Amino acid sequence: MAYWLFKSEPSTWSWQDQMDKGDAGEEWDGVRNYQARNNMRLMELGDRGFFYHSQKEKAVVGTVEVCKTAHPDSTTDDPRWECVDIKAVKPLARPVTLEQCKADPRLADMVLVNNTRLSVQPVTAEEWQIILEMGGLQDV
Repeated sequence: MAYWLFKSEPSTWSWQDQMDKGDAGEEWDGVRNYQARNNMRLMELGDRGFFYHSQKEKAVVGTVEVCKTAHPDSTTDDPRWECVDIKAVKPLARPVTLEQCKADPRLADMVLVNNTRLSVQPVTAEEWQIILEMGGLQDV
């Protein structure tokens, strides 16, 4: 299993919106960055990810699961753009902020810490466990 981080502006698509979709999940559409798209192409069913609120909050707020692998993005007719579908798994007991991630030396190499603009990014197994711990969750 691989781990990922999905960033969203809560005013556009929030953790609550994601949870409201239930087991059906939702397309992670609208991504127009080649690196983020390529990350989605690598995803497999059952991969886990963090749901991250960008803008003002800047925090990991929940965990998600890939429930449909890469397919054409329904928001465009341009065949270059693909997306995956994700479903909410569990909220973090406590949000983990970008500031906390930057302050933790164990996360110094994390993509989020070094490239805060990438909307879909990989997370290592070690980073996954550290952030779950910081957020008050056991492995999900």
